[in-house]
Amino acid sequence: MKTRMFASTGVFALAFVVAGLALSGCNNETPPADNAGSAGANSAGTAGTAGAGTPNIDKTSAGNASSGGTNSAGSAGTAGAGAPNIDKTGASAPPPAGKTFTIGMSQCNLGEPWRVQMNTDIDEAAKKHPEIKMIFKDAGNKSETQQSQMQEFIQQKVDLIIISPKESRPLTRPVGDAMDAGIPVIVLDRAIEGDKYTCFIGGDNKKIGMEAGKYMAKILNGKGDIIELQGLGTSTPAKDRHDGFMEGIKGTDIKIIFAADCKWLEPDAQKEMNSALSRFPKIDAVYGHNDPSAHGAYKAAEQEGKGREKTIKFIGIDALPTEGVKYVKDGILTATFQYPTGGPEAIETALKILNKQPFEKKIVLGTKRFTKDNVDKGGDPL
Repeated sequence: MKTRMFASTGVFALAFVVAGLALSGCNNETPPADNAGSAGANSAGTAGTAGAGTPNIDKTSAGNASSGGTNSAGSAGTAGAGAPNIDKTGASAPPPAGKTFTIGMSQCNLGEPWRVQMNTDIDEAAKKHPEIKMIFKDAGNKSETQQSQMQEFIQQKVDLIIISPKESRPLTRPVGDAMDAGIPVIVLDRAIEGDKYTCFIGGDNKKIGMEAGKYMAKILNGKGDIIELQGLGTSTPAKDRHDGFMEGIKGTDIKIIFAADCKWLEPDAQKEMNSALSRFPKIDAVYGHNDPSAHGAYKAAEQEGKGREKTIKFIGIDALPTEGVKYVKDGILTATFQYPTGGPEAIETALKILNKQPFEKKIVLGTKRFTKDNVDKGGDPL
């Protein structure tokens, strides 16, 4: 009898000990952290370290995770304890069940067909992912309006911002403000000052300008008087396209006899070309920083009524299928150089950022040259 009572008492004691341990474990459980580390500094495949202004990418996940290194080719940082598994294949992982992302897009202006196409490309890419909700804003070609739009997105607490800045300096601080608020920012097409952003996507404007200059030297046999119709002077693409072009014609006898800031707009380019035509009886070619500028120059020459549109060679940049490429097919432009919108790449990268997958800090898009000899074949990659 005593043996049975002792055994029974031991069982009850053991039960109390187990229950106490379970209760203690519940009371001492550490709550999940909600901060995600940003891109690391310079190493490929080295763990990134969260620093000041680091975007808080996903505020619902448990554990801390570092994303891809700044200069790495999509290398993953080292995940902290309790961090979600990172897909190293580069493919966009599906979001958690019921998870949606709101992405704000601030476009500097919709007066350029190329920018309209950029918005279209972003929208079409986003529609392939039902978890994405897009909010588009048009700054109407005003930096002040775009600054306000950035603050609106911050106040709305969107999950990510895509911005194509009108100008570099005025938009640098608003991008930084979004980063400080924990919102990742993809800068598209035009760079800002410094590197306080999550990702930059754009073409190599200096290379495109240089290729345009080299082609100009070729078709003019190294000599001639030309007009340069520039983009917005305070934007980085305009500066790069000019600097690259000057490198391309270096060592030749090609002279720029007239240059004007046309702000990327066709009406402005047509007006400036009218002025050039009235001043210079000999014009061999026109270099437009975009296709609307080159097309505006052609229209001015055509309307002059002297037939000079048939002797002047016109080169532009953008190569939209319904614009620059079509102008080449129609014999209006001698050549156009492709400048991709980056829309599909922006959405692809946004999903990687939001799903904590590795991504590249800077993505440079390629280009093609379209002439009458290759336009039907899709142009020549450069």
